[in-house]
Amino acid sequence: MSEFKSLRKNWEFQAVYRNGRSKANRCFVMIIKKNDTSSNRVGISVSKKVGNSVVRHRTTRLIRESYRLNQDNLKTGYDMVVIARQTAKGQNYHTIESAFLHLIDLHHLKKS
Repeated sequence: MSEFKSLRKNWEFQAVYRNGRSKANRCFVMIIKKNDTSSNRVGISVSKKVGNSVVRHRTTRLIRESYRLNQDNLKTGYDMVVIARQTAKGQNYHTIESAFLHLIDLHHLKKS
């Protein structure tokens, strides 16, 4: 189990937005792009439309926790950006996790 690696710089996010493949569901949009490394990096974007800072940070923590608990079952070598939609506001952990895993399935990122 490795530590959580994040996309931090604006240009890293932009590279994923420009060259990545996008899938969406009710709660999130997920964009992925191969990164030519042996690990995944995750960027989480929660805009002010979702809610105040307390709501946005809680949503971010739930997404990060969903990734952390499931990262051992994921293929490696990808940059992913998870964009929260307004419907993610106020959802419980299980709803967030199932929405996250649904997008992982759509992108075929589960280890076989």
